[in-house]
Amino acid sequence: MSSKLLRGTFILTLGTMLSKVLGLFYVIPFHSIVGDHGTALYQYSYVPYTIFISIATAGVPLAVSKFISKYNALEEYAVGRKLFKSGLLIMLCSGFAAFLVLYLAAPKLAELSIAGKELDSSIEDVTTVIRAVSFALIVVPFMSLIRGFFQGHQSMGPSAVSQVIEQIARIVFLLVGAYIILNLLNGSLVKAISVATFAAFIGAIAGFGVLLWYWYKRKAYLDELLLQDKGTMDISLTNMYKEILIYAAPFVFVGIANPLFQFIDQLTFNRAMVSIGMGKDAETAFSVLNFQTHKLVIIPVSLATAFSLTLVPSITQAFVSENWKSLNKQLNQTFQVLLFITLPAVIGLSILAEPIFTSFYGHKELGTEILRSYSLVAILFSLYSVTAAILQGINEQRFTILSLLVGLLIKLSFNIPFIQMFETNGAVLATACGYSAAILINFIVIKIYARYPLRLVVRRGVFIVFITMFMSLGAFITYELLTLLLSPESRAQSLMIIGLTGLVGAAIYMYLAFRSKLVYILFGERAERMKRKLKLPF
Repeated sequence: MSSKLLRGTFILTLGTMLSKVLGLFYVIPFHSIVGDHGTALYQYSYVPYTIFISIATAGVPLAVSKFISKYNALEEYAVGRKLFKSGLLIMLCSGFAAFLVLYLAAPKLAELSIAGKELDSSIEDVTTVIRAVSFALIVVPFMSLIRGFFQGHQSMGPSAVSQVIEQIARIVFLLVGAYIILNLLNGSLVKAISVATFAAFIGAIAGFGVLLWYWYKRKAYLDELLLQDKGTMDISLTNMYKEILIYAAPFVFVGIANPLFQFIDQLTFNRAMVSIGMGKDAETAFSVLNFQTHKLVIIPVSLATAFSLTLVPSITQAFVSENWKSLNKQLNQTFQVLLFITLPAVIGLSILAEPIFTSFYGHKELGTEILRSYSLVAILFSLYSVTAAILQGINEQRFTILSLLVGLLIKLSFNIPFIQMFETNGAVLATACGYSAAILINFIVIKIYARYPLRLVVRRGVFIVFITMFMSLGAFITYELLTLLLSPESRAQSLMIIGLTGLVGAAIYMYLAFRSKLVYILFGERAERMKRKLKLPF
């Protein structure tokens, strides 16, 4: 069973990563088709949609899979099937309700997003694209429950395959639809973006079709399990959903944190830019901030957070057993691994901001400037996700709500004055302040309730900063030398700059990490296996 579980986890992780990679690289052709105005219009609809979908589905697959897996282990298979049948109806109703709310609220959300007539987009344009994306809410919550049901039976393939197919169908429909409307039918940009946002519904239908196929394929086996049911437990639906909600709630707050910070930008950015006489540039800057650079900044966050969160179950186990020594060790390892992966990644992203932005969207000074500063905030994104997960592990998830609300309040308070003072970089600074406050609260709670001394992680963190500085110096010198021969304004030459500079930076970082034995402290035997596999000379 452990081998099956390990294989299933690998398949699900692989599917999730492939889905994220597809979700990153489609922006290159999409931006080429619709431009800055188009991506800004797209983002007006997608941020509210992300918030709605996060509330409706965040944690549902995990919560349902945990619940079903728990009762399957007790051979009470009928309990899980009972939850599944009632849950399908509830998720369908809640999804339809979420669709109606977003569809009807679209004009008001559009009015809040569009500050004046100086902008390229109108309230009617934004209303149209928000309503186009809202249809996906009917299907996605329903689909998330089915994924959780399969995962509860240790079957990760359906979730992984459906995620990838959903993403492929969405991206193909998005790109082909936008291209046809703009280039073959001579349609308006608003129609093209409406098709692009409606692609979320098409993708959801495709993903649902995959799950339906898996259901009919495996129904006979699932029905056989019901025949083996002990039938000794009869749990009410009220108690079922209470257990599900307790488990899923923390994931909701972690899942909506980033979209909520983006939503504050959506509500205030244009207004602040108009107030300082920069209304004509507002939507281009908004697109650079909330769509273009954000897509790039999230890359190191996803990698580091995914790896660090694998350590959270052992944190939970140590806390429950009151093994404070083991708990401190697990926390130290979690934070050190996070810094070890994230810090060099974001510094490298900052150094290579110009060629990286050029590779994705073409050369743009504003894009380079924002990416250079925004990339550093990625460390805060990672720390918030991991500290919030740790709060769940030590059963203090209530403070996740407090820290998020404080962070959002600071972001909301500072955003307009900071934008008025520093333009687009002001929004980045306000985000950094908000996340810093939320992380500080999380750390205080962890220190108190987990009896966690910060000394070791601070000392080791300083050392990671030290070797990152050496890496940065080597990467910066390489970058400066390469730009004497190659231009970061060219896509092809930018890729060469990124590859060569990244190779030098990675080599310096790995050399120092291995020579200092830091990598062995963090990863143990896995570091030695990696060294042998890569045939490293040091």
